[in-house]
Amino acid sequence: MKTIVWGVFAFLSLCWTALVALSVQLTEWLLGAAGSGQVTSAATAVGEWPVPAWAALWVDPAWLQALQAMWLDFVQWLGQVAPSSDGLMGWITPLLWTGWGLGMLCLLVPAIGLHWLLGRMNKPTPLRSVPAQGRV
Repeated sequence: MKTIVWGVFAFLSLCWTALVALSVQLTEWLLGAAGSGQVTSAATAVGEWPVPAWAALWVDPAWLQALQAMWLDFVQWLGQVAPSSDGLMGWITPLLWTGWGLGMLCLLVPAIGLHWLLGRMNKPTPLRSVPAQGRV
């Protein structure tokens, strides 16, 4: 059972580490693309898409157009802020890895607790002799 506990811990740790490493790389790529203006031009093209006819049946087209305009404004603002992406990555990367460490702690504590609990459950209980009553 202890092997299963630590195997699950190792698998979840590997998945968590891969997720954080991917997040760091994706954030670096997004900030670089925003700084070069690629994201702004792509967002402008997306913001000009017409609302599909099937979506008009479910959602108000004016609401979707407002959502597109809001998204476009956000990306354009990000494009203006992003030229300082090197400085931004300087504090985002350590923040992500600090979150990784806290996540690993949240995985490690239950694994240690289960290891300890399984160790206590597998120990044989010692026989105790009960003193006879009535003897002095």
